[in-house]
Amino acid sequence: MTMPSPDLSPLFQPLTVRGLTLANRIVMSPMTREFAEDGVLTDPVDDYYGRRAAGGTGLIVTEGTSIDHIVSHYSRKVPNFYGEAALARWRQVAERVHAEGGRIFPQLWHTGVARRRKSTHNPDIASQSPSGIGMERLGPDSADPNAVAKPSRVPPVAMEIADIEAVIQAYGEAAAQAKAAGFDGAAVHGAHGYLPDQFLWERSNRRTDRYGGSLENRLRFSLELVGEMRRRVGPDYPIMFRFSQWKGWDYRAKLAQTPSELERLLVPLADAGVDIFDASTRRFWLPEFEGSPLNLAGWAKKITGKTVMTVGSVGLESPLGDLGAGSRISVSVENLSRLMEMFARGDFDLVGVGRALLANPDWARLVREGRFGDLKPYNADAMEGSLEAAF
Repeated sequence: MTMPSPDLSPLFQPLTVRGLTLANRIVMSPMTREFAEDGVLTDPVDDYYGRRAAGGTGLIVTEGTSIDHIVSHYSRKVPNFYGEAALARWRQVAERVHAEGGRIFPQLWHTGVARRRKSTHNPDIASQSPSGIGMERLGPDSADPNAVAKPSRVPPVAMEIADIEAVIQAYGEAAAQAKAAGFDGAAVHGAHGYLPDQFLWERSNRRTDRYGGSLENRLRFSLELVGEMRRRVGPDYPIMFRFSQWKGWDYRAKLAQTPSELERLLVPLADAGVDIFDASTRRFWLPEFEGSPLNLAGWAKKITGKTVMTVGSVGLESPLGDLGAGSRISVSVENLSRLMEMFARGDFDLVGVGRALLANPDWARLVREGRFGDLKPYNADAMEGSLEAAF
């Protein structure tokens, strides 16, 4: 029996956040593509983002872009969000997206100890993190995080207070640059085990000063960077914050074990100036806590009342993390029907679409017209690392 096509028209209602009006609820979720040479975007990236805007995507959140700190970078091919050449290219991208009728936020990124040191800028400078705990001690099957790590030529170091203050200032400057460059808001990558998340997670944050220990102390770094961003951009500029339970190397990790712990995490961030919570999950349809059908986005909405985005294998039959070489992931009408049931319930306001938008730049237009049969499957081999395949 074939399931009837879901009515996605509610996703095409406008939404206003802090004076910014989005044409619809479809968001291009941030996806690292490494389409930069030494931190400066390559020329075709304008078309890459422009096509998604022209295809009806209401808001684009860019791939992660490095803030101006000596060890913020993931790799040399990740774009910078500082320096004259890099910012000039970002201005061109924003102009192109606006010309196609879209809106765009940069995702500001500091990778902390998750930095790929050997293939990035300044490889002889130690990566920084809250406590200097190496990645080999943070995996799901690793030993006691207090154990002695294997020798490294350049082991990571714990951040001094001056380092923390410098990074907070870098986030503020990046937000100010986003506003000056014509972006419609700014997004913080605070999830997946990158620097803000490293402060939040008790396994990676073993500090004993005001930035460690209790959840409230571990949250202080994120509160201060959001506060500095708000100070630099003023009261009318949207700030998005991506958070997650899971880490890029540990899908079982949890920041909050209960709704009350999640409330202690999110309410202060909302009070500090976050307008949109990007609740990153691998499977949007899964409940977050026992006894409730709400997913992570639904809980963020219930707790804060703020604008919230859900994400996680939207529109696809195979979820993130279950893929191998040669994967071709088809469209799932059942998946989209489930999405609309949750949207109608009021669980979230925005829907982040990732891999489906790589395969279909006009995904928003096609689903609005009910042309599900015209959607192309996501081909992992063709898409990963290929800019040309996204045209």
